[in-house]
Amino acid sequence: MHVTIIQPLSELFLAGVEQLGSKEERRGILNVMASEREVFELSGPLHLASVDWENANHRRSVAACLVQGVYILERDRQEKRQGTEAFAPRWWEFCHFRLLRQLVDDVDSSIFGAVYEFKPLLLQGHHKVDGSPRFVIAFRGTLTKPDSVSRDIELDLHLIQNGLHRTSRFEIAMQVVRNMVATVGDSNVWLAGHSLGSAMAMLAGRTMARTGIFLKSYLFNPPFFAAPIERIKDKKLKHGLRIAGSVITAGLALALKAGSNNNQRNGIEEPFFAIAAWVPSLFVNPSDHVGSEYIGYFEHRKKMEDIGAGSIERLATQNSIGGLLLNALGRESEPIHLIPSAELVVNLSPAQDFKQAHGIHQWWQPHLQLHSKIYEYS
Repeated sequence: MHVTIIQPLSELFLAGVEQLGSKEERRGILNVMASEREVFELSGPLHLASVDWENANHRRSVAACLVQGVYILERDRQEKRQGTEAFAPRWWEFCHFRLLRQLVDDVDSSIFGAVYEFKPLLLQGHHKVDGSPRFVIAFRGTLTKPDSVSRDIELDLHLIQNGLHRTSRFEIAMQVVRNMVATVGDSNVWLAGHSLGSAMAMLAGRTMARTGIFLKSYLFNPPFFAAPIERIKDKKLKHGLRIAGSVITAGLALALKAGSNNNQRNGIEEPFFAIAAWVPSLFVNPSDHVGSEYIGYFEHRKKMEDIGAGSIERLATQNSIGGLLLNALGRESEPIHLIPSAELVVNLSPAQDFKQAHGIHQWWQPHLQLHSKIYEYS
């Protein structure tokens, strides 16, 4: 089904400055009011005249815009932009969503997430099964602005230490996810997030997957904390380092768990294997050192199988050396970035710099050079 996008708000937004000079002058006026990247009319997917929910590119673009909507909700709050002065609503209204709820951090009162409801104008009565969601729960990443950066960096540090699940922000997010699924059903709920927000969505998805509930998830630039092996140009050296890393990680895992009686699949592998049926969509850029290691993480599994070392890799792929050492010290630690299955979408379009490679804006651009592959753990 195609949902036609009407854009009267775009015309209304620009009408106030339409008579003030050239296009460049009008753009300058808008930049004074807000960053160009915050304004839908200047940086949104205006090429989407309609949304075809059966089109993967359209679904990706809309999910990314809903995440952007959370970023701008928080920027509107910080800049005290309300009502008609707010920039956030256009990021979800253009594709017929409405804001159902804001998710607010209990420490700094920043908006870190949102629940959206799909309200297409062309549908009457019950929601139709056509590839569109009914509700989307979206999470933003780190905002480097004074009113939110301190708390966001604190969450980033918890993430690096595999402790995101112990934070109050995640507890708030998880409660919302559970309540929405219990109320409307898992098939009606999507998760989406960017950077720190994608880690939040990934952890929520993992948590639900352990109960047999598999939520459709769009994870943009998800963090992967590891040595930057993917950036090495020499393929033989890269492959050698990954093999060595796998052997060391698997050996350490076996050594640390040698005293346990649960060293069979239902011990070492159970948490990992239990979520193997969940296949989130991961969107990464090779020039983004925050998440590019996912490329090698999944490709390496196949290579290890090819050389007859699949059993080693099956153990290594679910563990990190840092996590194992923390567990050895008595600190419960499960690396949430290690997942058994995924649809990995790689943006091969050239990026000017790290900011562009890690940014959310790339994911709704037209004519991207994308490579997509599904990896299923077995």
